[in-house]
Amino acid sequence: MFALSLSGCERAPPPRLLGYEELGELRVATRSDALSYRIGTDGRESGFEHDLLLELGRYLGVPVKFSVLPSSLDSIYAVTHNNMHLAAAGLVRNERRQVIWSAPIREVEYVLVGRNLSRQLSSEKELANRRIGVRRGSVPAEALDAIRNRIPSMRLTYPISGGEAELLERVARGEIDLVATDRVNYNMASNFHPELSIAMPLKIKSEIAWALPHNASKRFVDEINAFIARIRSNGLLARLADLHFGHVERLDDDDVTALLQRIQTRLPRYKSYFMEAEQLTGIDWRLIASIAYQESQWDPLATSYTGVRGMMMLTAETADRLRVSNRLDARESIKGGARYFSMLRDQLAREVPEPDRTWMAVAAYNLGMGHMNGARAIARRLGKDNTAWLPMKSVLPLMSRPAFAAQLKAGPARGGEAVIMTENVRNYFDIISRFEPPHRSSLGLANVDSEPGLKLQGASTSSPPM
Repeated sequence: MFALSLSGCERAPPPRLLGYEELGELRVATRSDALSYRIGTDGRESGFEHDLLLELGRYLGVPVKFSVLPSSLDSIYAVTHNNMHLAAAGLVRNERRQVIWSAPIREVEYVLVGRNLSRQLSSEKELANRRIGVRRGSVPAEALDAIRNRIPSMRLTYPISGGEAELLERVARGEIDLVATDRVNYNMASNFHPELSIAMPLKIKSEIAWALPHNASKRFVDEINAFIARIRSNGLLARLADLHFGHVERLDDDDVTALLQRIQTRLPRYKSYFMEAEQLTGIDWRLIASIAYQESQWDPLATSYTGVRGMMMLTAETADRLRVSNRLDARESIKGGARYFSMLRDQLAREVPEPDRTWMAVAAYNLGMGHMNGARAIARRLGKDNTAWLPMKSVLPLMSRPAFAAQLKAGPARGGEAVIMTENVRNYFDIISRFEPPHRSSLGLANVDSEPGLKLQGASTSSPPM
């Protein structure tokens, strides 16, 4: 009787979730953060893992259904209880979890981040009496627990929700002293909070992977790992990483501080002109504003020693071609510069996809299309993909070298400067988009992608709103 009653109290294992083929969709548990999954001010879903999973869905031939859960632990729970096919929430491979781990998709290194620091900490002894935020159950939490055994006055605090993004905000506000986070998370946060800086690198590394149910079929596990191996070998994984965080280390604290101030003081004067330029060209006004900031810091009277002038720093020849009569008139310059950028973007070869097309057009705004086409020819001769921005970033600086300049019909060029300009514009666009919503009318533009993502055949990536 005792045995019978005991067995009657045992919980039956949850029923196995039907496979993605039977359900007709891939069910994914994720969480909202800067790297995994987020919804922008324009209502579009994005994120490094989000875009990877859209590609996985295309590879498997089914749509992806995302369930956004409060935390990474919740996503693991959903998988272990057979509610989801996999969890993708910035998860670190941990063999103690009752899941099957995929091959890694990203390597992670960790840092302690503080506010308004005059120097980095020289040893862990300086952590005494400091409040340190860390995500519960994370790799750095385990490392800090070990340090706390040696320095008991060090205090750890754990976020109730929001994860590392919430902790970084709390450090920026001065509510806690330090936070342990992924270096990429820090780089992204420092573009909005220039007062943040690295207090101390943590000598630990880990790998981000996807969690699959412990009873997942061997075939499903093999399909996931084959997909990861494929995008790693064809360069797609590296391109996605570059798309989402390849540019975030470009700006220094002073650059970010100046931009944040000018968003408040200068941008409002010219915002209506940028929106008017969007109506004219279909290009997101925030991207036009980002190019203008790179060119002139939104100074309509800016003049260069090379003779380019105005908000969009147009040459006299380009202004004549665009019928811009006064380059120092902010409205004329913005509309003319937006039209010129649109022309450059349209002139690129048809096989160049988005968003690579946009970033190459930004570089061409600096170089000229003749030099951009020359750089693409050099890339082809070097065996590099000349339709993708990531490999072109390494080719453009070669244009100043005599051996490569000799191959250019337009002569030598400072391609390295064009790369820096383009990466700056990408950063500016990210920052401005955080504070400024899209123009209401742009939400209906025909050339806004309805399904952001990459295409495995032919390289590429989701378009920035245009």
